[in-house]
Amino acid sequence: MALAPKIPGSIPPAKDTNPSSLQPASPVARHCGVSRERFRQDIYPLRKPAVLKGIHLGTCTTKWTVDYLSQTAGTREVKIHVSTVPQMDFLSKNFLYRTLPFDVFVRRAAEVKHTEYFISEDEKYYLRSLGEDPRKDIADIRKQFPSLAEDIQIPEYFEKEQFFSSVFRISSAGLQLWTHYDIMDNFLIQIVGKKRVVLYSPRDAPYLYLAGTKSEVLNVDNPDMEKYPLFRKARRHECSLEAGDVLFIPALWFHNVISEEFGVGVNVFWKHLPSECYDKTDTYGNKDPMAASRAVQILDRALKTLEELPEEYRDFYARRMVLRIQEKAYSTNYE
Repeated sequence: MALAPKIPGSIPPAKDTNPSSLQPASPVARHCGVSRERFRQDIYPLRKPAVLKGIHLGTCTTKWTVDYLSQTAGTREVKIHVSTVPQMDFLSKNFLYRTLPFDVFVRRAAEVKHTEYFISEDEKYYLRSLGEDPRKDIADIRKQFPSLAEDIQIPEYFEKEQFFSSVFRISSAGLQLWTHYDIMDNFLIQIVGKKRVVLYSPRDAPYLYLAGTKSEVLNVDNPDMEKYPLFRKARRHECSLEAGDVLFIPALWFHNVISEEFGVGVNVFWKHLPSECYDKTDTYGNKDPMAASRAVQILDRALKTLEELPEEYRDFYARRMVLRIQEKAYSTNYE
């Protein structure tokens, strides 16, 4: 398509960064006092996010102050993310990895301005707990932080053999984590502070500018629409979490998490599919199911084969392949 001629002295059009051009946010459903039976019968089969309120989580919601956390977990060293900007980007790695004693880390994470720091006095901190050997061991708060694990009662709304990991997380106020999806179901248990979570359906993957499991769009509230024009089509689901709330995030749902206050939480992941569907070397729970990985490899080989054709033929047969995938694999059963 030919470009419109540039008129001398004309003013180029401004970038479309107007957040009003985004899809209006749909509130995530909220449920109070949900039992295991009600969750499994009425909420879980819908495969949509849900905020569960009024679930008994143990004494953690009252005991986990900064002083208690630093005294109880002690001086064990933890690997943390340190960022000078609030929007952390895993693709460009706009943060540093550093190691601190846990008690020092948690006090710094709770501060707004720091007297001791790595980069700047207003740097932000984020902990995502790891297994003893991250290459072989999963994160499990019962093993890495046993004294704190005694305080939390994890909602067992899944079978014990489905359990995959329990990830302890701490973040500074104002920190925003990149939009991504996980391949397993999970509960985001908010224990201290407030979070805002923006979610997108798996159906909206074409509009999220993906690189692997992560979206290139960092600022979901005010994105650069000139750079990411399709993002305006993504349907936004949103909720606020307070201490004691539990957010159910189904596998494959994209989520972007903003810590509005110093935050402490635990993510519990469990297997939605049979165990043999998952990569046994995956300790983080973010590698695509084995069958999906094989399918992508086959597709890459097919695309490589198409390169043997001239552009006109390559375009035609690529479009036929897309239509065949839509016909054979797309579902009408999910939002």
